[in-house]
This record gives sequence, structure tokens and C-alpha cells, in this order.
Amino acid sequence: MAVASKNARTGSGRQKFLCSCGGEIKMKTLFENGKVKNIAECEKCKRSERRPSDFK
Repeated sequence: MAVASKNARTGSGRQKFLCSCGGEIKMKTLFENGKVKNIAECEKCKRSERRPSDFK
């Protein structure tokens, strides 16, 4: 019986980030000036940062 690789395992849930206002932080991809930009944005207060950990 073979063991499943770490990439094939299921059940690893997605990590949720929360803003100080209580809203959930979602990652968004923007295309500006010919470049792809990833930003984290709070759904409730519309605050945006470079990554989710910057909200703390």
C-alpha cells in the first residue's frame, strides 16, 4: 500500500485571514501597466495591502 504524496493529500483547508474590522481578506489579481499585481483586499472596509499579513 503506497503512501500519498504531500501534494496529493486532501483535507488541508484553506487558511482564512481576517481584517481588524472583522471582514474577510481575499486575494485579487490586477493587471496594471503591463504587469500582473497580486493584492489582498478586505471585503468589508475595502482596505488593500500587498499581502494578508500586512493587515495586522
